[in-house]
Amino acid sequence: MSLLRPALAVTGSLVLITGLAYPLALTGAGRILFPRQAQGSLLYRDGRIVGSRLIGQHTEDPAYFWGRLSAAAFPTDAAHSSGSNLAPSNPALAAAAQGRIRALRLADPGNPLPVPVDLVTASASGLDPHITPAAADYQVRRVARARGLPEAEVRARVARATSGRLLGLFGEPRVDVLALNLSLGAPR
Repeated sequence: MSLLRPALAVTGSLVLITGLAYPLALTGAGRILFPRQAQGSLLYRDGRIVGSRLIGQHTEDPAYFWGRLSAAAFPTDAAHSSGSNLAPSNPALAAAAQGRIRALRLADPGNPLPVPVDLVTASASGLDPHITPAAADYQVRRVARARGLPEAEVRARVARATSGRLLGLFGEPRVDVLALNLSLGAPR
């Protein structure tokens, strides 16, 4: 009994410190130091939330750039993000990739460019908001034709939505699909 009271006091104190005070302090610091990121890196258009810079959005509209595949059931199940967990030797992965290649080729018949791998495979999270510049370049012709825009104008928008390597060293150049699609506006 003499050890029970101090053990309960220490446990209660640690629960309050690590379970309440510390998370509240970090949340408050995040909201003060990084307000946009702490709120989910949300993007607004006309005062309305249209998405997050952190989560890809699915579309099959030929007038918009398409993002990476997802194992999550877009648009209703982004909470269950993950990769497909299919091994490269799994026939289901090859079938899914072939299906996506067919869909891309049907959406833009005669496109001579090779289909970039990131347009036919899912990212690890399944919600990646970025594609490679090659994946964007593959889609420029289709989007320009669907919108009645010159390809040069669409390429300029792709360039504006492209980020380089972090500090010029880390990662690869990437295109923010949501920002790019928002810059295009509603289809004509």
